[in-house]
Amino acid sequence: MDELNTLYWDSSFEIVLALMELFPEVEIESVGLDQLYEAIIALPNFADDPALANESILLGILREWYEETQNG
Repeated sequence: MDELNTLYWDSSFEIVLALMELFPEVEIESVGLDQLYEAIIALPNFADDPALANESILLGILREWYEETQNG
């Protein structure tokens, strides 16, 4: 992943790619929203305001992450 690629909440696909790279063995079914939130805001390239996160955004990212792992 390009280190210059800044991540924001609306960059869900790029966030998913970063999570897949950092946590390749994770069982997505066991990831809770709080855990997902903490993982995202800890990403090195994440630059958005953590306070902007909401359940809808997090569920969308979690769903996309799940779908990406199933398609791989």
